[in-house]
Amino acid sequence: MTIILAGDIGGTKTMLRLVEESAEQSLTNLHEQLYLSRDFPDLVPMVELFLSAAEQTLSRTPNPERACFAIAGPVVDDTSALTNLDWFLEARRLEKELQISKISLINDFAAVGYGILGLEQQDLYTLQAGTPQAEAPMAVIGAGTGLGEGFLVSQPQGYQVFPSEGGHADFAPRTNVEFQLLQYLRDKYKIQRISTERVVSGQGVVAIYQFLRDRQFAQESPEVGDIVRTWEQETGRTEKSVDPAAEIAKAALQKRDSLSEMTLQMFIEAYGAEAGNLGLKLLPYGGLFLAGGIAAKILPLIEEGSFLRAFSEKGRVSSLLEKVPVHVILNPQVGLIGAAIRASRI
Repeated sequence: MTIILAGDIGGTKTMLRLVEESAEQSLTNLHEQLYLSRDFPDLVPMVELFLSAAEQTLSRTPNPERACFAIAGPVVDDTSALTNLDWFLEARRLEKELQISKISLINDFAAVGYGILGLEQQDLYTLQAGTPQAEAPMAVIGAGTGLGEGFLVSQPQGYQVFPSEGGHADFAPRTNVEFQLLQYLRDKYKIQRISTERVVSGQGVVAIYQFLRDRQFAQESPEVGDIVRTWEQETGRTEKSVDPAAEIAKAALQKRDSLSEMTLQMFIEAYGAEAGNLGLKLLPYGGLFLAGGIAAKILPLIEEGSFLRAFSEKGRVSSLLEKVPVHVILNPQVGLIGAAIRASRI
């Protein structure tokens, strides 16, 4: 039996989990704990506290042999300066200070890719069954704070995960309204190039709302409008008092605000179109998976059909995408699952 330490490190919260790997390579959860990241000056004292608590719970001393930490930020050569946290992590330093033989640092979206390999059927909602093919590539796309994209390729030792920066590719408008949105964003940000992430993300939900509001496509309700204006007044602050994207999504789900409903409809179509673009590039007949913090929360709206219509409307090659299985990931801990799987492979 091998003890593995997995972590999902964010600017606000960090989840740590101890996992036991059997000789058959199955993983069993032993202990986990959620911490506020800013309560610690570095990852090391957090892990030390975690292992101490685990020892009390398990009545034995856990000595992890391998560890993997998924990080919300760029990772280069097993080092990372976290985007929203004053931590600088180096795998080799962590190995010495924590006395763990092998430690790997990976981007949080790469961890989602590994996590797909550990999901159960109940962790997924299938939008399109498609025609699955064994050992075919798999794709993952996730709108959250930003837009992550990646893919998995079958290798003799199992699927290997490759992150990408596809979310920063150019936004490709398909309708007259989307062309107007493109020009609106160019003027708003005073830039010539608009990435897909500017539209398909939490910030994109707010940007679409502002565009539809400012161009008077629908009347703004006082309730949602006040939240968006508060957010606009807090521009430049590190901490915001409101989350307008969440409120817009909630109002759309409850069908109590026409502007929010129109916003989510436009967002979902842009999301579906970009997922279809990724599908054409990879032909992921092993499955295309929607991750991130948004898809599962607005699943009833995605189910209505505009996502899949935009996904598959690709002219003469549309039939290729009808064969791609499309799933929404429901398990919010997919990144932590992925970190454990990655650690088991070190």
